[in-house]
Amino acid sequence: MIYSSSYIYSLYKYGNAYKYVLQQGIFFIIGTFLMFVFSKINYNIYRKYANTFLGICFLLLILVLIPGIGTIRNGSRSWFGILGLGFQPSELTKLALIIFVSKYLSNNDKIKRNTFKFMGPILLIIILFFGLIMLEPDFGTGMVIVMSLIGLIFISGCDVSIFFKLGILGVIGIVILVLIAPYRLDRITSFINPWSDPLGSGFQMIQSLYAIGPGGLLGFGFLNSRQKHFYLPEPQTDFIFSIITEEFGFIGSIVLITLFIILYYHIIKNAINTTNLFGKYLMFGLAFLLLFQTLLNLCVVVGLVPITGVTLPFISYGGSSLLVSMISIGIILNVSK
Repeated sequence: MIYSSSYIYSLYKYGNAYKYVLQQGIFFIIGTFLMFVFSKINYNIYRKYANTFLGICFLLLILVLIPGIGTIRNGSRSWFGILGLGFQPSELTKLALIIFVSKYLSNNDKIKRNTFKFMGPILLIIILFFGLIMLEPDFGTGMVIVMSLIGLIFISGCDVSIFFKLGILGVIGIVILVLIAPYRLDRITSFINPWSDPLGSGFQMIQSLYAIGPGGLLGFGFLNSRQKHFYLPEPQTDFIFSIITEEFGFIGSIVLITLFIILYYHIIKNAINTTNLFGKYLMFGLAFLLLFQTLLNLCVVVGLVPITGVTLPFISYGGSSLLVSMISIGIILNVSK
């Protein structure tokens, strides 16, 4: 599907229809190897080095903001350029934060969950890293991290009233973020009515819907998408689901969604059955990370939420996202065993 969605643009821009699929193929081979390696490493070692791993990610998030070190893509300084390929430290930060919070929750299992003594350190860490990621800016990744960590804290047994308070703080924070960056307000207004600015902020959403709608029950067939012909911008990344639906229709989209449901069902089922507390939190955290990112991407492409710029795990073009997703599966396999 990366080939199908990208070959027109790739041929036009680089003179090579296979550029994107070959690059992703390299990351897929590396990711498969890393998944196998991490499935063999005893997951308890991450508990020992959780603080170090988080510190390294903190340093990387600082470095990527420095002009000349971090590179800008699509308006965000969130990449390191390595041998012509890009790497996002925010993707690695997802793993570091899940490991750190899993360690914290398992170490403080006896502390009452609704006290500031328990919640304070986690909230400070979340705010600090969310702030660094927003400086890039990368709102989508920041939201996936926050939602995953809140989900992890919730299943640890926190009082529900805390989440109402956090929700109020979250709404205030989002309002502030929108006010200081007008383009976010454009995204919200284009989400409410994309046709208010069909050639500007609403363009990508409209083109996505033009791909999904005509796909019908069975779609136009493999390679037969019309929207990838310079209508839907960079369809191989965040909006690859639109092309899948256009070419394989409602049936194809349901097959893909069913595969995601099966995968996440088994991860959560194994997490429930895990007796080691750190392993249980780690599996739940990684499950939430993949699940919330999948849900956010699917909701964006069908117009249920404003455009946030997150990839569809395992499917979208993006080496950093694929590597982290496959490493996550490797860790999950090890905990399961």
